Amino acid sequence: MLEHGGRIREAAHRYGIPEAGWLDLSTGINPLGWPVPALPADCWRRLPEADDGLEVAARSYYGCRDILVTAGSQAAIQALPGLHPAGRVGVLAPGYAEHAHAWARGGHALERLAAGEVEAALGRLDVLVLINPNNPTGECFPPATLLAWQRRLAARGGWLVVDEAFMDVTPQDSLAAHAGMAGLVVLRSLGKFFGLAGARVGFTLAWPELLAQLAETLGPWTVSAPARRVARLALEDLRWQDEARRCLPQAAARLRAILSRAGIAPCGGTSLFQWVATGQAAAIQDALAKQGILLRRFDIPDSLRFGLPGEEAQWQRLEAALEKI
Repeated sequence: MLEHGGRIREAAHRYGIPEAGWLDLSTGINPLGWPVPALPADCWRRLPEADDGLEVAARSYYGCRDILVTAGSQAAIQALPGLHPAGRVGVLAPGYAEHAHAWARGGHALERLAAGEVEAALGRLDVLVLINPNNPTGECFPPATLLAWQRRLAARGGWLVVDEAFMDVTPQDSLAAHAGMAGLVVLRSLGKFFGLAGARVGFTLAWPELLAQLAETLGPWTVSAPARRVARLALEDLRWQDEARRCLPQAAARLRAILSRAGIAPCGGTSLFQWVATGQAAAIQDALAKQGILLRRFDIPDSLRFGLPGEEAQWQRLEAALEKI
């Protein structure tokens, strides 16, 4: 399996710092996520039911009729390659590596593309897989551009798959409302913006025939009853969402300023993380880990992703740690 952020136990063992002593900035998850209330006891004793209101809440939140609930977007990422005939698949590089991993494992020929190379490559692709905004670079693709690419692919039976894991702060840039069109697949989840990564709740937005195939592939009860209840409540909490959309860009600006003052100005990012490309990535990651601060490092290109601190003390801790190195 591929490596991901958030492996605090491994870091604690490696650096000899107890788990409670770590500040985890490795994941891009909202550190001040949606406040989960106490759940009624019966949701732990009942099998998940599809008429519990989650799909209704999701359709309203995403502005899309055709939705399938999945165990995070990861379940769909792994299953989708098996639902398309073997072909040539363009994947964004650098980008969330699970996409390339899944399509390659499914027997497809991969073509890794920088954002500026997509337009020229489109004519030879059967599937184009993008992350928008991209993880880890933060690059964004305008909806009009994506829809034009989708039309070109769909005209010959191709797919455009767009992973919108970090889109919630800027819903006006989402393709969710267009996801009923054949050839367009949009992946969403509650892990990042809502800070509910542990619940493993995601949504695949696509045309009905593909969703039926995906549902048959994944089988019943893909998401637990407690997770479904939490997801519904979070999607219905419009006041919290509005406040988060106001606060997260401010936090991102603060993080950019702190990193710039430390001499490692970000070259990209989103409202939930900042991306720093530097030949000193390994040294910086190690130096901060020795102070109990965990980052996500990437090899190609050599770079670091900084998630947001949460409480004020965590912000001050990061700034002090950067000053030391």
